[in-house]
Amino acid sequence: MSVERLGARIARLRTSAGWTQQELADRIAISRVAVSHLEMGISVPGERTVALLAGAFHVEPLELVDETTYPVAKAERLPLVAARYTEIELQISLMRRDLEWVRRLCSQPNGPALAQDVSGEWRCRLGRLLAAATDPRERRLLDEAQAEIAAQLAGMGLSARPERAVARPDSR
Repeated sequence: MSVERLGARIARLRTSAGWTQQELADRIAISRVAVSHLEMGISVPGERTVALLAGAFHVEPLELVDETTYPVAKAERLPLVAARYTEIELQISLMRRDLEWVRRLCSQPNGPALAQDVSGEWRCRLGRLLAAATDPRERRLLDEAQAEIAAQLAGMGLSARPERAVARPDSR
C-alpha cells in the first residue's frame, strides 16, 4: 500500500474539478499562496482546512486524508462529516424533487396548473440565486436548472409562464 502526499492529492482533486488554485482558495476562504503551499507540501492543513477541502471536493474529511502523509494525530481530530453541497446544489436538488412530484401529478385534473405554479416558483427562486451567484460553475448549474424546468414543461405540453420580476441586488 503506497502513501500519497496530501498535497499531491489536493492538487489532483483540484485539477480534476477544473479549478485553479485561486478558485479553490476562494471556495475555502484561504489565500492562493496557502493552496500552493498545501499542494507543494510546505504546510500541513489544520483540521478546519481539511474539513473545508473535503466539502469542496464532495468527500468526507477522513476520506480526503486516508492513505496520505497527513499526521495521524491530526486525522483523529477531524470531524466525521463535512458539508458537501453548496446552497445552490441543495436548491437544485430540491427543485428536481418537486419537478418529479409535479410530473407524477400532471395527469390529475389540476395537475397542469400545479405544474406551472411550481415551475414558476422555482424559476423565480433560481433567478434570485443566479442574481447573487458569482461562481461560474454555480451560474452554469443554475442556467441548466432553468433549462430543465422549461424542458419538463414542454414535455408535459405546457408553456412556461413569463418569469416574475426578480429583484436584482444593487451593483456597486
